[in-house]
Amino acid sequence: MSRSVYITRLSSFLPNEPVANDEMEGRLGMINNKPSKARSIVLRSNGIKSRHYALDHNGKPTHTNAQLVTEAIHKLLDGDFSAYDIQLLGCGTTSPDQLLPSHASMVHGGLGLHPMEILSTTGSCCTGIQAMSYCYLSILAGNHENAVCTGSEKMSSWMLANKFQDEADRLKELEANPIIAFEKEFLRWMLSDGAGACLLQAEPNKTGISLKIEWIEQRSYANELPVCMYAGATKDESGNLTAWNDMEPQTWTEQSVFSLKQDTRFLGENIVKYGGKYLLDVSKKRNFNVADVTYFLPHLSSEFFGPKIAEELKNIGIEIPQSKWFYNLTRVGNIGSASGFVMLDELFHSGKLKAGDKILMMIPESARFNYAYILLTVV
Repeated sequence: MSRSVYITRLSSFLPNEPVANDEMEGRLGMINNKPSKARSIVLRSNGIKSRHYALDHNGKPTHTNAQLVTEAIHKLLDGDFSAYDIQLLGCGTTSPDQLLPSHASMVHGGLGLHPMEILSTTGSCCTGIQAMSYCYLSILAGNHENAVCTGSEKMSSWMLANKFQDEADRLKELEANPIIAFEKEFLRWMLSDGAGACLLQAEPNKTGISLKIEWIEQRSYANELPVCMYAGATKDESGNLTAWNDMEPQTWTEQSVFSLKQDTRFLGENIVKYGGKYLLDVSKKRNFNVADVTYFLPHLSSEFFGPKIAEELKNIGIEIPQSKWFYNLTRVGNIGSASGFVMLDELFHSGKLKAGDKILMMIPESARFNYAYILLTVV
């Protein structure tokens, strides 16, 4: 008997009140007690107007990553589907609270539920979709009747000024110019905190809409492209990484080894091009006509990439009109692996969807260029 899988519930949790652009540095702190020269440049390009941090006004943490996820999951639940009905839990993140136990283990423990199968996916923006894919395939295979999958980030603690101060002090001693490299400071003004969750079931909702998962396609280009975004390592001029556990502990702070770093030049040269190339392959494999899409949900790290993506899609003959685009980057910020969930949650509860609508999601990951596409049908 053939089975189908449906997204029947979606939720998001964005911690604390929105943080406006002019409040960011007050929350994250100033490196060397001086305003950032990069901040205005990055914000002008990315177009983000507000975001959320799991920090209070003094920069103290208000939630762990696992707590963000449990808050999102609780919003999925009610008298008809309780936490004790969950059969499989899949959690993806770039920013787990610790190396061990796994992120999903901590979420499971925080929920305080019965024993169940869990999955933690690691990486960057695609990790939430990787968790969804596993849950989808497990239900499709008949192993489970339902699953909860999540994407979440708590990047704010990585971006606090005190995480960079030792390097700034060292630079000052060396050259009296304690400016942190742009590749490290760039992402301080790009990233946000939050969590999204969805419930997958083998049957659609009896009342209200559901989203049938038609397919989930993923592809890595790490065999062709080197590292672009990384943390917990340093990169030499040849592009080779040295891992934190092969360094002296003193180096960790002197070089801000655990900061998230991005090669913006390499990002710009490849992220859009390879995303278009892969979508063309997917459309041929699935015999899929992009013209049938009602809503296109692209995960954008920056508004800068919106026109670039539109131009690339037009050039390869699969143009998607701007009227079909739906995303919320400017209001919630770039939440990495949670962004796709938070976008879809907003659309799901917007009242705009009707039976037969088709939703195409695009999730690019720049760490070493991984991509995910998802096609959903409203039923």
